[in-house]
Amino acid sequence: MHKLSVADIADMREYERERDGFRAEIIDLKKKRRIAIGELMTIVFENAVTMRFQIQEMARAEKMLRDEQIEHEVETYNELIPDDGELSGTLFIEIEDAAELRNWLPRLTHIQDFVAIEVNGELVRARETDESRLTREDEMTTTVHYLKFAFTPAQASSFENAAVALVVDHPEYQARVVLTDAQREELAGDFAK
Repeated sequence: MHKLSVADIADMREYERERDGFRAEIIDLKKKRRIAIGELMTIVFENAVTMRFQIQEMARAEKMLRDEQIEHEVETYNELIPDDGELSGTLFIEIEDAAELRNWLPRLTHIQDFVAIEVNGELVRARETDESRLTREDEMTTTVHYLKFAFTPAQASSFENAAVALVVDHPEYQARVVLTDAQREELAGDFAK
């Protein structure tokens, strides 16, 4: 998949002109790419378009004007764009109540090791892009995880027409959701780019 460069990021004035339309496009795109995994988790599958939006919004909020500033953001967010044969997702633990967070976060340590995409009965396990930031001394996990899933060529080519499910098989939390035809089609497009 195409990685971003500084040239892909619009300057502030140009971005302000396109922002409303681009935001609407991203909201629609993320609806297709956001999948609930049981009651506590969702995953948003990322691509170059969703990461461009993140960079544009970060540059806007931080009033970044210099190429060096933008280059740093591009390098950071390019890590979240899937490479060939991969899907990339941001996993959110969706708990708003503080007491429930204190209850669940210690129980969900190493959750990233228990997330998979099942394609025709084969599990493609997630790998975390930055393992070191996830758990504090094995006591508690974070609410956001950046995951990548590396598929074999056969799995990637059959993805759009295969039986595909998201699976969490953590000792403290289990969930399985079968992807719809529209979700499979949307994500299969990431293999072709």
